[in-house]
Amino acid sequence: MVFFNGLFPSVFLAILYASNGNVAARPPVAKYPTHHVRDLGNGVKVPIFHPQANYTTFGEGIEVPLSFAGAGIEDNTLSFVSSQLGLDFAKVSYKSGYIRVNGESFGYAKQVHEGVPIANAVANVAFKDNKVVAFGHSFVDTSKIADSKPSVDVSTVIPKVESALQGKKNDIQPTLEYLAQQDGAVALAHVFQVQNEEAGTWYEAFADAHSGELLSVTDFVAEASYRVLPIYKQDPMEGLELLLDPSLPSASPNGWHATNGDDTSGNNVVAYKGAETNTTKQSSNGLIFDYTYDPSVGPSEGANADVSRTNAFYLTNAYHDTLYQYGFTESAFNFQNDNSGKGGVGGDPVLISVQDASGFNNADFGTPPDGQSGRCRMFIFTKTNPNRDGVLQNDIPIHEMTHGLSNRLTGGGTARCLQNLESRGLGEGWSDAVAEWFVRSDTPDITDFVIGAWVLNDPRGGRSRPYSTSMTTNPYKYSDIAGMSDTHTIGEVNESFAKYDLTDSIP
Repeated sequence: MVFFNGLFPSVFLAILYASNGNVAARPPVAKYPTHHVRDLGNGVKVPIFHPQANYTTFGEGIEVPLSFAGAGIEDNTLSFVSSQLGLDFAKVSYKSGYIRVNGESFGYAKQVHEGVPIANAVANVAFKDNKVVAFGHSFVDTSKIADSKPSVDVSTVIPKVESALQGKKNDIQPTLEYLAQQDGAVALAHVFQVQNEEAGTWYEAFADAHSGELLSVTDFVAEASYRVLPIYKQDPMEGLELLLDPSLPSASPNGWHATNGDDTSGNNVVAYKGAETNTTKQSSNGLIFDYTYDPSVGPSEGANADVSRTNAFYLTNAYHDTLYQYGFTESAFNFQNDNSGKGGVGGDPVLISVQDASGFNNADFGTPPDGQSGRCRMFIFTKTNPNRDGVLQNDIPIHEMTHGLSNRLTGGGTARCLQNLESRGLGEGWSDAVAEWFVRSDTPDITDFVIGAWVLNDPRGGRSRPYSTSMTTNPYKYSDIAGMSDTHTIGEVNESFAKYDLTDSIP
């Protein structure tokens, strides 16, 4: 996971303020129950359940109580979880954690009953400079919990589960854990792994330690994977990666492929080339989109068109899911086919056309009102031989999608607001600022930023000068806008000011 710097929240709030003059309050705690029945084939169906997740953020943070300030991350995590939930220390166990050099640390814990952990009752605490900035948990009521001593031996359970899962137990030793159930009960379970190398399956099985019944499974083989340029990378020179299940259930509860199931179309986006039906199919079963990018040939040669559609599909969905966490939801006029009764108007996933034949060396985004699909056209760039694909320069499609964000948020979903010269310039500046936030989100301190350098084969990128905290590198001042007549140039000034602390005086 990457940790974003402070630029994006300021820009996002600026867009919201431009629309309403205030920010609609959202509940401090979000709850997302997650449960479904998984069909494993061979007539075997098992429930998959996770208790409701409770998540709270604390703005600038709350001070760590003096009673445990200065302790290690393990003690801090256990103390905070116990105090926050009013639990005895014996009912919380530390799972793991890590510390970053910038003062951030993250601790993970589990709920425990009589020394046995509850597998799906977990908690996480985020610390920043000795303050707690976020806390999440899915701890459960244990009034209906099973006896902690098993009445069925694991050796009698394993053969039945192996048969059901069509595999063999591997060398990992079984453990004993509790598993919270959808009906409020908490079952005691034998936990072990079952694999089938030939079929490529690999499960963690939870079998009731009192009845022997198969209660649930964890599928270690990801249901969806995409070889793409991660959203925090800028261009292919930084390397494509195979990402496993990058969707966020809170933003896309039915996953990214809820519409057709096996191609680059879904509830949030349709990525295609030419006709909207010309999508990329999975490269192998299990929603695996693993196509190899070849930079030595043109964008349309070999598997490169499939790489293009896959990256567009992933990038637009990842953008959707991230922005959803910040409030760009159904009721705030986002882009989704099915809004699941959560407000707004559905029927408007983003339509992203890759290697679009109507232009070169550019890209655009058309934003109609809520209820009509946004259309993003990504073009091929002809500045190099072979040519380069604009959708693989992540900052460009993110810039374009942010036009959809800003035009939907301002004007209450009408897409009519940013039409005069300076307001269109604001939109350009916001788009560059959000692109910078995404593709440099793993860099705590950004001094200079250049957009579009790879596709243009020019280290100066597509703007007249880098965005910079240095007035020598980028001397733009707000007063310069008075002499400008181009929206992109005005946008350069607006994005430049996003680089400065808002408490600073305007030069």
